[in-house]
Amino acid sequence: MIASVHIADVGAARTLRVLARPPKPTSVAGLRHADVAIAVPLRRSLVPRAQPGRVALFGYWDDDDSLAHFLADHPLARLLAVGWQARLEPVRAWGSWPGLADDLPRSRTVTGEGPVAVLTLARTRLTQLRRFLATSLAAERRAREAPGLLWGTALVRPPFFATCSLWGDAEAAATFAYGLEESAHPGAIDADRAKPFHHRSAFVRFRPYASQGGLNGGNPLPRGWMARV
Repeated sequence: MIASVHIADVGAARTLRVLARPPKPTSVAGLRHADVAIAVPLRRSLVPRAQPGRVALFGYWDDDDSLAHFLADHPLARLLAVGWQARLEPVRAWGSWPGLADDLPRSRTVTGEGPVAVLTLARTRLTQLRRFLATSLAAERRAREAPGLLWGTALVRPPFFATCSLWGDAEAAATFAYGLEESAHPGAIDADRAKPFHHRSAFVRFRPYASQGGLNGGNPLPRGWMARV
């Protein structure tokens, strides 16, 4: 399987239409699962700052051909083509999520050169929403300043909450997530283990292997990154 991320500035009205009608596996050949959400900046305060009109799609596909047919034929793909998209190979997962292969490695040790993409995915218990937002705030603040972060965004469509981040290499991503000198992200993990925030959640690391388009005039991945993967 492969995954893809698509983020585009399409305007508030079109964003609402995308949120109302996410693509379903029963209507798109080769699609295992899709999540759509509003993209908002990583937070500095408890309440996410609005970013009207920016929408995100995460898709999980049988193979590249399935994604290629979606990009060529589907109206939603044409709408999102004005933004940025990337193809992703999953290399490690913790937790479970619809569409992900069950046999992905769970080890924190991931080798390889070049940038990595990280998705955190959750369907949050409404009774734990305020506690989750307060606990994850420290991690989002820290991520904004973390060494090796290339770009990141939060995704919101309650009760679905997610983050998508790009890192210069696997070491930078792992250091933020689990490093001994870090406290914000490991602290959020410990709080969730003590009293779970979510009905379902997953932490997934990917190897980007293709990308096109841009956001705010540029590709979030660094120039020349394909030469290192």
